Amino acid sequence: MLTLANIIILGLEIYSFALIAYILMSWFPGARESSIGQFLAKICEPFLEPFRKIIPPLGMIDISPIVAIIVLQLAKEGARVLFYSLLF
Repeated sequence: MLTLANIIILGLEIYSFALIAYILMSWFPGARESSIGQFLAKICEPFLEPFRKIIPPLGMIDISPIVAIIVLQLAKEGARVLFYSLLF
């Protein structure tokens, strides 16, 4: 059970790094059209889409990815607390 908990937490952490990489790719022209950019779009856009519907951009700045990363970090910490409270 502990191994499963660690795998889930590690997966959430890797996904948060993928989100950060995808967000940073918007700063470089043509980066999202690369094969890595398209792969990251396939795995990140479904998670970011609900946040973009709820939170409108502030001028030219889209803060919805920041909120999405915060929610992901809260989910990771919640999973960590839940798994460790169940185990110990």
